[in-house]
Amino acid sequence: MLAEIITIGDEILIGQIVDSNSAFIAKELNNIGIDVYQITSVQDDKQHILNALEEARIRVDLVLITGGLGPTKDDITKHTICEYFNDSLVENQQVLLHIEALFEKYLKTPISDINRMQALVPANAVVLINNFGTAPGMWLEKEETVFISMPGVPFEMKNLMKDEVLPKLQKRFDRPFILHKTILTYGMGESMIAKKIESWEDSLPTFIKLAYLPNLGSVRLRLSARGKDENLLKNTIKEKIIELNRLIGDIIVGYEEDESIEVLIAKLLTSRNQSLAVAESCTGGKIAQSLTAHSGASSYFMGGAVTYATQSKIDILKVDPDIIKKFSVTSNEVAEAMAIGVKNKFNADYGVATTGNAGPSKGDGDVEIGTVFIAIATPDRVFSERFVFSNLRERTIGKAVNKSFELLLNELRVPIGVV
Repeated sequence: MLAEIITIGDEILIGQIVDSNSAFIAKELNNIGIDVYQITSVQDDKQHILNALEEARIRVDLVLITGGLGPTKDDITKHTICEYFNDSLVENQQVLLHIEALFEKYLKTPISDINRMQALVPANAVVLINNFGTAPGMWLEKEETVFISMPGVPFEMKNLMKDEVLPKLQKRFDRPFILHKTILTYGMGESMIAKKIESWEDSLPTFIKLAYLPNLGSVRLRLSARGKDENLLKNTIKEKIIELNRLIGDIIVGYEEDESIEVLIAKLLTSRNQSLAVAESCTGGKIAQSLTAHSGASSYFMGGAVTYATQSKIDILKVDPDIIKKFSVTSNEVAEAMAIGVKNKFNADYGVATTGNAGPSKGDGDVEIGTVFIAIATPDRVFSERFVFSNLRERTIGKAVNKSFELLLNELRVPIGVV
């Protein structure tokens, strides 16, 4: 079964907003066994919308539309849908009562005529009540293709999908099972991984596909299985992952559906009742941000210091000025001093530090752009490594963050007392 997503709105096409709706819808459809064949974005233009609807009808079984359902004059989706289905707008009493209730509960004012227009829907549409807004969803059909129109406001659309659309689609259509398993790897490039698992990849059955998803020092390997027998899919993927672990188990850090590398680090630290602090220069707080994005970080993360300027490394982390003078502010020696300094400052068991030159200019250091020094201070020792990542600032920062997590995770995986 194939679906197409159509987003309506000039704001997407001029880059004013990012189309996060399509990503959400595609993922939810995939979870229930519906393939997205195409994603289309169109202007707030009647003819453009009409063309997109007809072209989608020819291609797919299901069309999901978001945007253009507001009460203002530039929201033309309902009127255009009526023209496409040769239908007319009528006031839906259920929707009107819902709108009145929302106004009474949250705004304490009577609805205006322009808000009352939200209760107008195509006469032949099945109304999908939007519990988080005034614009209803609409389900229509034409020549065996189902069309579902939803508001473009993300939180309204997401709840409408979960509460109304997905349950109805599951009842209406017979769908295959689609299962995904994503393996997280760190420390090896895409081409090297492909070479090591070439025979394994060739042995995959036809109903399983492998995709490589590289990203700034990490590579995700996504296995996608499709078929009618769910148990066969699950068991085969399980067997193939066991085989994969025999080949590249040393770089596998987890599974995306279960936990990220930050969560793995958190689990190891909390299970040992140990703590972490970070000192960041060139990464500018990105490591701390990634750690605290997950709930429960306060149980192991003591704090961080963004010591961007050279003097702040001296004042806050107590880095010896003579070390900076002798080796440069961007060096292994300074990175190690920073890691020890932040570990001591926050009384943590582990300290992580970064210093380097992300560009575009050289700054206080004398190393080439893209050079980063990462240090780990443990309860027993301190060590550091030098990396040259990229001549692009954001790419260098992203790689430095991921490499810091990789080094820390590898250290935490070493049994306590073994160096």
